[in-house]
Amino acid sequence: MNTPFSSKPVESDRSGPDAPSGNGRCGEASSALSILVIDDNPRIAESLAIAIDLAGHRLDVAQGPEEGFSRLAAKRYDVILLDLNYAAGRTDGAEGLAMLDRLLADDPGACIIVITAHSGIRLAVAAMQAGARDFVMKPWRNAELIAKIEVAAHRRAIPRDHLATAGDTVEPARLLGDSPAIGRVRDLIRRVGPTMAGVVVTGPSGAGRSLIAAAIHAASSAAARPMQRIDIRDPLVWEQLDTAERGTSWLLRHPDRLDEIGQSRLLDRLRPDDRYIAIADDPAAIAPALARRIAAVEIAAPALAERREDVPLLARHFARIAAERHGLPPPRFTPAAEALLATAHWPDEARGLAAAIERALLLGEQGVIEAALLAPPIAQNPAPAASRASFDLDESERAMIEAALAKHHHNVTQAAQALGLSRGALYRRMARHGL
Repeated sequence: MNTPFSSKPVESDRSGPDAPSGNGRCGEASSALSILVIDDNPRIAESLAIAIDLAGHRLDVAQGPEEGFSRLAAKRYDVILLDLNYAAGRTDGAEGLAMLDRLLADDPGACIIVITAHSGIRLAVAAMQAGARDFVMKPWRNAELIAKIEVAAHRRAIPRDHLATAGDTVEPARLLGDSPAIGRVRDLIRRVGPTMAGVVVTGPSGAGRSLIAAAIHAASSAAARPMQRIDIRDPLVWEQLDTAERGTSWLLRHPDRLDEIGQSRLLDRLRPDDRYIAIADDPAAIAPALARRIAAVEIAAPALAERREDVPLLARHFARIAAERHGLPPPRFTPAAEALLATAHWPDEARGLAAAIERALLLGEQGVIEAALLAPPIAQNPAPAASRASFDLDESERAMIEAALAKHHHNVTQAAQALGLSRGALYRRMARHGL
């Protein structure tokens, strides 16, 4: 599945501090461009890599929509080259057009060039009508391809005050996952992000509250400037509310922890032309007068238990990010590990899942993540009593055992080793589950 071009950018001697750094935004670019191609054909990736490297630009390759969204969640790109077909035998472009819609909904300034077959002019037209900057027909001429990329990168698709500037270090703010729960969050962000409404982000710690706040800011007219973040519990940082540039967006952490007097004083410090986004554990603890200013709309970050279908996708994303950080190849999950991902309770939510994936990557061998590396042995890792309603330990244990037995062709010794159990302990659990 992986090609030499799928994990590292093609290096160029033209890279440097003045290189543009947008998230696929069509803005004025200089020097080397950062380009992402989303295409599952390794030959296409290889051809693009050669042409783009010779032109002095940098290329990353994602072999499908999932990896594409993963890369866009971790890095900003000046141009996105998007294939329109991925499933075998499909030529209707439905997958690519759906991804185009989502990319543009998350970032209206995304600079996207679609790739289609020579017979796909109808799809190319549809993509342009949907917001693509240009299209490339297969087979292409390298000079024409590079010219289209550079022209698209320099073209302004939206007003300048909404664009990230060259060298901007603001992190991407894309929410990964296809579950209905995260889809509802995206819809709310698209609705309230462009407004000046105060938004309070709630939900369990570690579920991505700060990322949701960043996505709200990214959808606003102030996205060109970084959002300022302060912990309201620290009175020494309050003076920043007075000295920052007018029209600043603020992330206020824990205003619900202030007492009534503290909240009244905070309200007096808020400026009418600034935008406020809050993170709170208990929005009901925010006084009504303050809530009207910073919590007109509530967006709840869903717990992983509400979006279990997203957990494998998130795990692969965290594994890829950790592998790149430590200079390792992307790992492979065993069937038992995949079964655990789908059913286990993850303390500290997505943040805890990311930590478990990174630890398993570092402790694993030969690029393989076993179930035993993701969590201590089953007997030592019961689910907390408070989470029993959302997590069935017996169901998770049975799924892990079945997956391990299937992977090792019912060799009990090997399955027990993969699960971190003795043969006797595994036999007892198999008997209990009727396996």
